[in-house]
Amino acid sequence: MANTTNTTTGTTTQTTADGTRQTFDSYEEFWPYYVAMHSRAATRWVHLTGTLTGLALSAYGLARGRKRYALALPLIGYGTAWPAHWFIEKNNPATFGHPAWSLRGDRQMIATMLAGRDRELGEIAAKWLAENR
Repeated sequence: MANTTNTTTGTTTQTTADGTRQTFDSYEEFWPYYVAMHSRAATRWVHLTGTLTGLALSAYGLARGRKRYALALPLIGYGTAWPAHWFIEKNNPATFGHPAWSLRGDRQMIATMLAGRDRELGEIAAKWLAENR
């Protein structure tokens, strides 16, 4: 799925590889799409691992007064997540078209996983894909 975004007043349109256009008026509408772009558990776990590793290194560095370690979060987080999209999901990261909503989606997805509800994410993804493909 390719991400090309056109934004008009309050509405964001996502154009997929097959030319299908998805329109989102709010984050709540975007959320199931975001989860569907992470339909495989392996992709979600790569996101979780990369984000938590980057967060841990950033926190360690900042606690030691090494401000450059703050770069670990975006570098390791995105550096592991984006290849997961290309090689596991076979899609482009939603971040390319929706950076703010994707960051919020990452936080929500990871919190859901840490709460032991990864299966729920799989169900949301399957439902969205069944309705939109």
